[in-house]
Amino acid sequence: MTKTLLNLLDRGSFTRRTGLAAMLAATVATFVATMPAPASAEDKTTVKVGIMSGEDEDIWRVVAAEAAKKGLTVEVVTFNDYTQPNEALERGEIDANAFQHGPYLENQIQAHGYKIAIAGYTAVWPIGIYSKKHTAVADLPEGAVIGVPNDPSNEGRALLVLQDEGVIKLREGAGILATIADIAENPKKVDIKELDAGIVGRSVDDLDAAVVNTDWALKAGLTVENRIAQEKIADNPYRNFIAVREADLNEAWVKTLVSSYQNDTVKAEFDRVYKGTGTVAY
Repeated sequence: MTKTLLNLLDRGSFTRRTGLAAMLAATVATFVATMPAPASAEDKTTVKVGIMSGEDEDIWRVVAAEAAKKGLTVEVVTFNDYTQPNEALERGEIDANAFQHGPYLENQIQAHGYKIAIAGYTAVWPIGIYSKKHTAVADLPEGAVIGVPNDPSNEGRALLVLQDEGVIKLREGAGILATIADIAENPKKVDIKELDAGIVGRSVDDLDAAVVNTDWALKAGLTVENRIAQEKIADNPYRNFIAVREADLNEAWVKTLVSSYQNDTVKAEFDRVYKGTGTVAY
């Protein structure tokens, strides 16, 4: 009981109801003053990061080791479906993910209303045109069958590569989410097949050519010798990044996580794993 309250009691200067209210207020004030402050997101020492299974697991083992030196424990959660890491991040099942480029995230935000933001860039894998039947894009015959990924962001990306190589021409304003419906000119009358991103690379034997994401090209056993063209690296909008919920973007653990990726140790492992098919993008 506070000294002020005791003085009031001694003087009898308040009613019973007033006294009870004063005692309650004093008790609450004392409790609030002594209770521990709630832990903030900045105090986070363990984070779960979602990635796609495969070669990137080797990279993130090194990232986790770098983070541990800075007092941050990184638990890697692997996925096999591109739609899952953003769903898991939005639901709070993981704290960050690292698997996507900007156009893909923009499409996901428009479709689902995710509150997800870019925390720091990681790498870029230039998408390429692969063929086991032809050694140059110019050699593609009339009516050639070309496979492309069928998800919105990567299909547009693939069509832009085909446009850059003169195979097709898209209508003006088609943009990065172009589809085959946006093809305005097709001088060789190529037949473009829309296939799942994980299947298109494995279908090269049955196609004249295929536009394949680098990670899926590696999984399909395709090599740089099979690549007859690739998109430009300079000013590439398809850089991958670490993503977090918007509410966490400025937290201390996010900066630690990003710096644990963006360093020479991780770059060396990246170069070893991807053998020049990708490049760090920070």
